[in-house]
Amino acid sequence: MNNRKLASLGAISLGVLLIVASIGTWVLVSSTLSDQNITLSEDATCLGGSEVNGPFSAYCQAQTIDRNVREITGGLTYAELDRDDERRATAQNASFLQASLFTSVLSFGVAAMAFGMGVIFVLIGLGMRDVGENLARVQGGAKG
Repeated sequence: MNNRKLASLGAISLGVLLIVASIGTWVLVSSTLSDQNITLSEDATCLGGSEVNGPFSAYCQAQTIDRNVREITGGLTYAELDRDDERRATAQNASFLQASLFTSVLSFGVAAMAFGMGVIFVLIGLGMRDVGENLARVQGGAKG
């Protein structure tokens, strides 16, 4: 097997692996979010009333939590509240929830990027294979 065929096979294999892994990651994160049974409140700034199970709904939920906790804390964050402020525990919980939701948004983004890269690798591998076949045909025709 020559280097072009080996590189083509490697690119296609890597592309397929990336596509499968990205789909698995997307499904895993989506189902994990769905299992939490989180529903955006009707007062959410976007997608109100929908289930949190994807990147947009997770982002909207994080934004809604931020808006609501800032109303409770008078616009202050967890770090800005005094240590003995009774609102600090609420701000802390909100901060943890937001971080978890933003992590899922990031996971969806990485999965989408991996899917796109997988498609590109498959196309590169197929292109390399096509070039090899055309080159062999041209070289074979020049000899005959």
